[in-house]
Amino acid sequence: MISHVLSDSFGRILRDLRVSVTDRCNFRCVYCLPETDQAADFYRSKFDAVKNPTPIKIPLPPSKPRSQILTFEEIERVVKIGVELGIEKIRLTGGEPLLRQNIEVLVGKISQIPSVKDLAMTSNGFLFHRKAQALKDAGLTRMSFSLDSLDADNFKKMTGRDGFNEVIRSIRLAKSLGMDPVKVNAVVIRGLNEHELGDLVRFAISEGVQMRFIEFMPLDSNRGWLRDLVVSGKEMLTRLKTEFELEPVSGSLPSETAKRWRVNGTSAEIGIIAPVTEPFCGHCNRLRLTADGKIRTCLFSLIEHDLKGMMRRGADDEQLRTRLREIAWLKEARHHIGEAEFKQPERTMSCIGG
Repeated sequence: MISHVLSDSFGRILRDLRVSVTDRCNFRCVYCLPETDQAADFYRSKFDAVKNPTPIKIPLPPSKPRSQILTFEEIERVVKIGVELGIEKIRLTGGEPLLRQNIEVLVGKISQIPSVKDLAMTSNGFLFHRKAQALKDAGLTRMSFSLDSLDADNFKKMTGRDGFNEVIRSIRLAKSLGMDPVKVNAVVIRGLNEHELGDLVRFAISEGVQMRFIEFMPLDSNRGWLRDLVVSGKEMLTRLKTEFELEPVSGSLPSETAKRWRVNGTSAEIGIIAPVTEPFCGHCNRLRLTADGKIRTCLFSLIEHDLKGMMRRGADDEQLRTRLREIAWLKEARHHIGEAEFKQPERTMSCIGG
């Protein structure tokens, strides 16, 4: 085992840490925490269409009490140790990270850690306007926003909330503050929003943002995921090429999750993230820290490794370094979506951290 960096048994060096700061979310997206009648009707219609039983209705997972959530100081400590072991990129996630009180304080702590090369956040954008300037001043350099539809009614159907105008406002605000790049993520689900692919690219062109299309993954609380609902990355690209002249972006790092293209004649870029049909596990360099202090070595891990308990029992930094190296070594070779033995993680994306 390599001792001075975080490496796994397959030779991957881990450079990217996703930090979930809360398991709470103010949206109820159909691909994560579906609770609305519209979401239920959508899933029911799709299950009926393929003659499957009604999807399992699992209650929304309760949020952890504050005492079980990592403090800013605990998060900072884990990040510092991770950086000492070669972590370079930090992304703050949730749940919805902007629900975490005084989140700009944590951003300031992490931005001051030497050797953090990239500090970003993924948000649904609903509350961004309240914290935008404070986050920028604290050292946040990049934002990614979720925007699954440009139709306000369809947006509500997909997210369970009336928040379309707030998200558009947030995207434009991040641009005006000089955050670069601003990325916009859309989870593409057959029967819901695949018809909006072209419109979302045109939105990216007009707003000067990078558009990312993501395949629908089995991480929803309703256990309603169906392979038939996945619009493959290949299909997305074929559709987009009928409307736009696309040029592959060269020089991408192997660990990047998105295959990227420039839209010729514009400054816009699109990316397609296809973990279901075109897995990129062989180059994955990520670890995830959940809000309640567990390390996950894969988005689809069935095992979590507790760091919070170690810290609160008095473990010193060297013990934590050793444990992080041990955990990294156990990183899975790949996920098993689509295979007979695949089991969906008990926790949803909102609890794991995207």
